[in-house]
Amino acid sequence: MTYRLFEEKHHASLYQRYRFVPPDAVKELILQYLDKKKGKLVLAVDVGCGTGQNTRLLAPHFQEVVGIDISECQLEEARAVPGFPNATYRAGTAEDLPFPEGSVDLLAAASAAHWFHPQRFLGEVERILKPGGCVSLLGHSDNLELQYGTCGDRLSCLYKEVREFLSPYASSQVAVANSRLQGLFDSIAFPDKERIENIATKICLSVRDLMGWIESFSYYQAYLRAEPEAATTLLKSTQDRFLEEMGVSSPDTMLEVELKYFCVLACKPQ
Repeated sequence: MTYRLFEEKHHASLYQRYRFVPPDAVKELILQYLDKKKGKLVLAVDVGCGTGQNTRLLAPHFQEVVGIDISECQLEEARAVPGFPNATYRAGTAEDLPFPEGSVDLLAAASAAHWFHPQRFLGEVERILKPGGCVSLLGHSDNLELQYGTCGDRLSCLYKEVREFLSPYASSQVAVANSRLQGLFDSIAFPDKERIENIATKICLSVRDLMGWIESFSYYQAYLRAEPEAATTLLKSTQDRFLEEMGVSSPDTMLEVELKYFCVLACKPQ
């Protein structure tokens, strides 16, 4: 099954602007794992690359990185970012990857693998990885802890309230992401595999950017399609409630966000 939820141009631009870049701690975890398993790093493939945040993160460490996504609008956004001459982008799906057998050193996916058909994707992992090649699947749940002065707990509750309101519009695949890919991890046939959880990272975001991140959710976009006026009102009222709680007037006011990443790592036998 291929999910086609992120193909509109506006949604793609939201992804480019507001989606979180995986933190250095996760990147280093993947590179250390590769260093133990692999020699020369030639080709990495970033599946479900979206607007290319993870692709660009990998680019300095490989001779070539290819981002794959089903959405041409997402790929247009990725291609528009300069400065990564060894990164290219192709349209395709996780279940039918355009690479020959045994040709890939790293097959990666960032906040995307919950949308893949597990058995068909893992069949492609087995097919295209070189012996000793690795797979890395990373992501984070949509639970956030927020901090601003003394009102962090109230802000976190407000964010949770909005997320719960939108939950009827969420695909079942969102629950797969929030399970930290437990089912997909269990299905990986390689004996050498591990899953690292609760990799905490803190970032600073403006209230405006936090609203943009909510707007990029697949389930907010589903609500927007179903109830456009109500969805727009929800986003505006949420921003207003945040500003009121914080005692500020500018949506450019910064707050601290803590989220926890996870990473699934596996190595194809030699």
